[in-house]
Amino acid sequence: MPFLENRYFTGRESMLEELKQKLFIQANTEKLALFGLGGIGKTQVALQLALWVKEYISDCSIFWAPALSLESFKQVYWQIANELQIHQNASDENVMELVQGHLNSDKAGKWLLVIDNADEIGLVCDELDQYFPSSNKGVTLLTTRSREVAVSFARNDIIELQKMTTEEGIAFLTKIIGEDSLCGQESAMRLLEELNLLPLAIAQAAYYISRNDGTTTRYLELMHKTEEDRMRLASRDFRDKTRYRKMPNAVTATWFISFNQVKSSDPSAAELLEFMSFLEPKAIPRSILPTLTSEEEMDFSIGTLCGYGFLSRRDKGDIFDMHSLVQLSTRVWIEGAQKTQQVIATATQHIEECFPSDEYTNRGTWREYLPHALEILKREESKDLSERYSLLSKVGDCVLADGRAKESVTFFQDVCVWNESNCDEEHPSRLASQHELARAYQFNGQIKQAVELLEHVVAVEERTLDEEHPSRLASQHELAGAYQSNGQTKQAVELLEHVVAVRERTLDEEHPDRLASQHELARVYQSNRQIKQAVELLEHIVAVKERTLDEEHPDRLASQHVLARAYQFNGQIKQAVELLEHVVAVKERTLDEEHPDRLASQHVLARAYQFNGQIKQAVELLEHVVAVEEKTLDEEHPSRLASQHELARVYQSNGQIKQAVELLEHVVAVKERTLDEEHPSRLASQHELARAYQFNGQIKQAVELLEHVVAVEERTLDEEHPDRLASQRTLQDMKQSIEGGSP
Repeated sequence: MPFLENRYFTGRESMLEELKQKLFIQANTEKLALFGLGGIGKTQVALQLALWVKEYISDCSIFWAPALSLESFKQVYWQIANELQIHQNASDENVMELVQGHLNSDKAGKWLLVIDNADEIGLVCDELDQYFPSSNKGVTLLTTRSREVAVSFARNDIIELQKMTTEEGIAFLTKIIGEDSLCGQESAMRLLEELNLLPLAIAQAAYYISRNDGTTTRYLELMHKTEEDRMRLASRDFRDKTRYRKMPNAVTATWFISFNQVKSSDPSAAELLEFMSFLEPKAIPRSILPTLTSEEEMDFSIGTLCGYGFLSRRDKGDIFDMHSLVQLSTRVWIEGAQKTQQVIATATQHIEECFPSDEYTNRGTWREYLPHALEILKREESKDLSERYSLLSKVGDCVLADGRAKESVTFFQDVCVWNESNCDEEHPSRLASQHELARAYQFNGQIKQAVELLEHVVAVEERTLDEEHPSRLASQHELAGAYQSNGQTKQAVELLEHVVAVRERTLDEEHPDRLASQHELARVYQSNRQIKQAVELLEHIVAVKERTLDEEHPDRLASQHVLARAYQFNGQIKQAVELLEHVVAVKERTLDEEHPDRLASQHVLARAYQFNGQIKQAVELLEHVVAVEEKTLDEEHPSRLASQHELARVYQSNGQIKQAVELLEHVVAVKERTLDEEHPSRLASQHELARAYQFNGQIKQAVELLEHVVAVEERTLDEEHPDRLASQRTLQDMKQSIEGGSP
């Protein structure tokens, strides 16, 4: 029996009490299995029980039999036979039966048999279990890492040993390293959380701290330096008299035993474990895992990993968690087998295949998959894989759709660098990635960079592709949008008129690409104050779509939405309200409350209500939109901020100046924290906040803020840019108003 030091009595009193009750006080079971993750403290709990029995049940014999191998188990039975003096005429072949028969008999009296480390299902169930005794005077406690072994041995009489509580962990750690090395309760708590309150991991860290005269803070620093440092810490062996000789003490080496057992008994489970070791450890969806030959095999393999404690299932569903220590140890195991590159390549390829597009209907899936894709993308081993950059592009699209423009820029920049190194200037993949980066630049307020990059793409495509080529026309279409954002409205109109002319010459009237370009041209006409042309073109588009598409089709609704805005700019407020009420009614009937398209149309309808003097309806509708977006979108999401901005403007119109100021101050604070100083959206909200300050009598703040906006726009925008001119005009009016003595 391993030597037991007093420190292992720290904690686990509740577990010891449960074992005493079931096995000796209530005495309602003859055999029980205690199972749990390697290093969780099963042997120590069993030893605590044995020592309690020795002290309080003096007429009970105690036998300890490690089930490490058939030979070691047989050796223990020989020792028992010698102690009981039943070894006469015994041989290797029958000593097992002799001991079993004696313990089955009444003359054996009371006894406790602990079968420890019974982890191998084949050894336990095929070779040893035929020699396990059974008597109403005896009790057998089996400890194992495997749920399968536990169930096979004891059916329903099984107990899963959980990790320590925080209080138990603090007491255990303090007993080994002392108060001075704790560096305070907070540092100790953080360390215990990192170690998942696993007794073996705590003991390993404590011995390391004691040996090096260190502290919990220093140990945490080492854990967070590099993965290599973390691996070295988890792999450090240490002397521990409470464990079997020649048994590994390091956490990683302890789990290697289980990993190898899994690989031997269920190779598919081992492959899943390898795959998951490079994902984000929390909230791993079953749907992201590589598919096996059947659903039954998948269930079985996941059951294997859960049975060994490597995975935990959330609420009996299809979402799983894996502790970071298990992941780290698995990666050490993979590295030892020189398979890291292979596993990461396979994982990258699989996630690239299953990662969804950025369509709204996929939003739930991409949000689940995103943390795991990002973990794979961090790995240096994936840098030379083409699939990595295809995955990066998909991730860039999705984070952009989620309003995370800065992140998308970095992703698309990586994709562009890869394509520029591996593809000719004229290669479609290189041009496509530059197109996508320009789109991200535009969303991130980097309008000049977007224009420059798209001008390059268009120049290459005009040199290499036919005038009618869809890719060339798509890039020209995108460049026109960038021109519009950059205040180059004239260039935008000219370029889109060219695109529309080509598509009208080459595509059917009902073709989606032709209608999309006409739609975009109408929007640019609107920005260029060519309202009549915008209305006429949009009425044509809507007529075609109403003739060819269902009432609920998103493209038909989108064009009706834009036509309503054109009506609004054209002074046709009544028509705008009627058309938008129709669009909103259809979307409320067909789309989820949180759908961006439904919220966008409600947003625009609220603006139309405002123009129509229906201020109360505008406030109510925008408050609803803001409430939904605050519940479903991140604080920094552009759509959420845009709705809050618009609600503040409506509050001003409704005389709710204080609420307007408070909301705009929040919007500006978020944008100043997240957007560049020159970002149009940041400047627009600062402009609006200055106006709210003016109406609230905060004249000094209003002038200072607007002067800042004008200074930035004069430095960054062309002289004739509409935004620059508007800010200069507002500042001039504000100063004249102050001089005239009115707010």
